[in-house]
Amino acid sequence: MENKKILIGVSGGVDSSVCVDLLKQRGFEVFGAVINFNDHSESAIEDAHRVCKHLNIPICVIDARDSFEKNVVEPFCKNYISGKTPNPCVVCNPLVKLKSLCDKADEMGIFYVATGHYAQIVEENGIFYVKKASNPAKDQSYMLYRLPQNILKRLVLPLGQYEKPEIRAMAQELSLFNADKPDSQEICFIPDGNHGKFIEDRGYKIKKGFFISPEGKKLTQHKGIHNYTIGQRKGLNIALGKPAFVKEICENGNILLGYAGEEFFDGVTLENPVYTDGNPFAAGDEFTVKIRSAAKGDTAVVEHSTHDKIILHFPAPVRAAAKGQSVVIYKDNIVVGGGFIADAKAYINKD
Repeated sequence: MENKKILIGVSGGVDSSVCVDLLKQRGFEVFGAVINFNDHSESAIEDAHRVCKHLNIPICVIDARDSFEKNVVEPFCKNYISGKTPNPCVVCNPLVKLKSLCDKADEMGIFYVATGHYAQIVEENGIFYVKKASNPAKDQSYMLYRLPQNILKRLVLPLGQYEKPEIRAMAQELSLFNADKPDSQEICFIPDGNHGKFIEDRGYKIKKGFFISPEGKKLTQHKGIHNYTIGQRKGLNIALGKPAFVKEICENGNILLGYAGEEFFDGVTLENPVYTDGNPFAAGDEFTVKIRSAAKGDTAVVEHSTHDKIILHFPAPVRAAAKGQSVVIYKDNIVVGGGFIADAKAYINKD
């Protein structure tokens, strides 16, 4: 590496903080950057400055508020009010977070950028791929599946082969104030976790309707489709004599309920697909896929694949495939593509 300068996104958390030291150990001249996403970024910016001062590296603030609003927050709200279940991180990383880091690095004459994600970057035949972290419990490769080659080729992920206790131990050795800081669990722009109220407070028109029983009976009115997602069981406040879940969110605003055993799907159609090497898959190709970030992985077979859509079949049906969620496609723990669920085919048990 002739250019040994690197710009790292510092969030004020323990992971990115330890990354600074790991990069120094690898011989990089490290520069820090903290991104101002919205009004909730103030404490992160303060903590990031404190970290960089302690570790003796320069830091700058990147103002990404307009881009974050346009590319993440607005689509998040619009997806929810249309009955979809979005994951904001998968669009933020390529369109805001990593793009902002790369743009700033270009201004500074720096090629490499880094983040504290638990994943790895590998190269095969000149193509750069995201690979799962060594620790499956912390793996964040799902969140990075939409990164293009112009970002992947310059991205460094120092934490891919570490366990979280190791990182906290390193933070203690470095006397970092955030060594025991809890991991962030909520959506960064909705600190209280109440996405329904967040959407309503922004003035979006809420689509309401009725719960429909598995037998087709109209039940009570629900609180608006933006408050629900496919597979949801809690918070329905419906008594049917046995557990029920959200089976389908209809365009007319009604929500169809199902009983246990009816929440499985044996196929999905993905829209806005990405292919890491740029090439669609062949019909019959078999992969491991994750239909949500916390999923362990399921086998899927390609039925159709173009630059417009992917159709996958699951030999063993998967639970709660929600429209709007990402399906990330892996081959030998390496991300090879993915897309957003546009439609899901309900599994019918013929036994």
